[in-house]
Amino acid sequence: MPVAEASDPAPAESAMPAAEQKDVVDTAIGSPDHTTLVAAVQAAGLVDTLKGAGPFTVFAPTNAAFDALPAGTVDTLLKPESKADLTSVLTYHVVAGNVDAATLTQQIQASGGTATLKTVQGGELKAQVVDGGVTVTDAKGNVAKVTAADLKGSNGVIHVVDKVLMP
Repeated sequence: MPVAEASDPAPAESAMPAAEQKDVVDTAIGSPDHTTLVAAVQAAGLVDTLKGAGPFTVFAPTNAAFDALPAGTVDTLLKPESKADLTSVLTYHVVAGNVDAATLTQQIQASGGTATLKTVQGGELKAQVVDGGVTVTDAKGNVAKVTAADLKGSNGVIHVVDKVLMP
């Protein structure tokens, strides 16, 4: 019966009430692999924004992704005088809306193999399926692999990526 199927409960990981589920910021704070990202979000003053209603889709680089940047890049971005640049880089990792893995895959297929995602920063990311996994390419041609998808928060979804994306 279609009506009964439509009201079936969601899988256990998303069945948690929104009031009890962590938002995308608290989800990142709880991850030992995202301490650099969390420090950067705090330094840029984006915590309150990303704790907002959303929904947001965040492509979250790991600590290893930040460590792979040229020496001094992170330290420079975290300086108060670099706040605008840091904000630009971080908001380049955020897409408005709740683009879970299934939706992203559908967008890629519907677009003939490459989906264009408009970032909150104003730039674009290109998503593709490569070797059975999703990759995201930034404006500079850097390709990040999605290493974990669909970490759900009360105000969006996080996809973990292995590179820092640059506008």
